[in-house]
Order: sequence, then structure tokens, then C-alpha cells
Amino acid sequence: MRTFVSAIAVLIGLALSAVAVPALWVDRNIVQEDGFVALTAPLGKDPAFQQGLATAAVNGIGTGQQQLPDALANLIKPILTDAAKSLTTAPGYADAWAETLRRSHRLSFADPSTLPPETDGATSLTLDVAPLVGLVVKRITEASPLPLSLKAPDTVRINIGQSSQRQMIERVSAYAPMGTPVAVGAAIAFLLAFVAARRKWTVLAGMGLGALVLAAVWKFGSDLAGKAVLATSGGNDVAGIFKREFVDAATANFGQWIIAALVAGGALLVAGIVLRVVAPRRRLTARP
Repeated sequence: MRTFVSAIAVLIGLALSAVAVPALWVDRNIVQEDGFVALTAPLGKDPAFQQGLATAAVNGIGTGQQQLPDALANLIKPILTDAAKSLTTAPGYADAWAETLRRSHRLSFADPSTLPPETDGATSLTLDVAPLVGLVVKRITEASPLPLSLKAPDTVRINIGQSSQRQMIERVSAYAPMGTPVAVGAAIAFLLAFVAARRKWTVLAGMGLGALVLAAVWKFGSDLAGKAVLATSGGNDVAGIFKREFVDAATANFGQWIIAALVAGGALLVAGIVLRVVAPRRRLTARP
């Protein structure tokens, strides 16, 4: 009976772990704002994406009420061109890009009913590049030979996703909080399995083998999810590059968790084998 209980507990622990680990990763790296910024910050280093952002930032200067005076258009045009080319090397670019990501995360994970009507948050994902526009405006005013009174708009939004991707975000937001309680349940199941087992080494070996199998399943699942995201329509060049770079960054980051699972699984399997070899020797040594 104890062996049966231990085996069932191990299977339950592995099943819960299969759900808990991806949920914990999603919550930490996508749902939580700081994790999302840390994951996506390197995306701004892609040359093509940088150029797209710079172009969007420069175009954003003409939005709203703060448009460039027609009389200064020819004078400002070379400065705009230079600003677009050198934006990503300008002091403050990293901070402006991080703030862009933070604003965009808030737009993407907010309740659509709480968003301004112009964001169209219920049907699309949005990148707010207003901080980058502010950086361009600052460079233009500093480089212009004439005094300019330009004010960066509060928001400059670029649609980077369709309604299906918005729905995906909503499902992810609902799924991610499950990670912690499910992980606690998995830990309790493994502890029960170890306590109930007559042969402790079988529990360690079973957990190790299970972790190796789960790592393979997670790898397959992450690759499948990445392909599904890439197959969706981006809507524009900036959105397409953002989507591709995001998938690469997410796959690489989750890959580190998979490697950790492989290492942990191998260690548990080895520990179980060692305990299996050592235990009989201890019993023989203990006999008079």
C-alpha cells in the first residue's frame, strides 16, 4: 500500500510540475512588468527594429497639436533624418526604450474597458513609443540653429498585434497566477511520496526520470508556441520584427529553465541510483 501511495504521489507531483513551471515562468517574465521589461529590453538592439522605432518616433513628432511649422520644414528635415539614424546611440535611449516597454505592458495587460477609446485595446496590442519621440524632440531642439518650441505628444501608439493575440494575452494573464499554488501542491506531493516510500531510491529515481521527460515536453511545447505566435499576422514591419525578436528572447529565456530541469532531473536520477547501491551495503554492514 505504501508503495502504491508513493507512486501515485510522484505522478501527481510530476503532473502538477508540468503546469507549475511554465505558469511561474509566464508570470515572472511576461505578466509582471519588471520581468517583461528585462526580457524584452534587448529587442531594441536589433538594427532593423531600431530603424523602425526611430522612423515611428520621428513620424510621431507630427501627431496631435504639436506639428512642425511649415516654414521650418526644409530646415528641420536634415535634423530629423540624422535623429532617426542616430537615435539608438543617443544618451537616454536605453531609458526611453525601457519606459516604452513599461507603457506598452500596461496597455497590453490592462482591462480593455479601462483603456482610452483611441487605444483600441480590446482588439489589438499596442506599443507606445512616446518616450522615444520625446528623445527625438530633445535632440532636434538641441541641434536646431533656431529656437524651436516643440513638445512631445503624451502618447504615440503603434499597433503590434491583432485581436487573437489580445485574447492570448488575456488567457496568459488568467493562467499565470496558478503557478505558485500548483508548485506548492507539487512539492507536497513529492514530500508525501518520499515519506511513504519503502524504497526511497525509487522516489528519487522516479522524480529524476520524470523531470527529464518534462524537460523534453516543455521544449516541444515552447517551440510549438513560438511557431504559433510567428504564424499570426503582425500588421506592419515594426510589429513583425518585434514579434520575431520577442519569440527568440522568450524561447532562449525559458530554455534556461529547461536546462535547469535537465540538471535537476539528472542529479535526482543519479542520487537514486547511488542510494540503491549504497543501501544494501549498509544493511550488510549493520548485520552482526
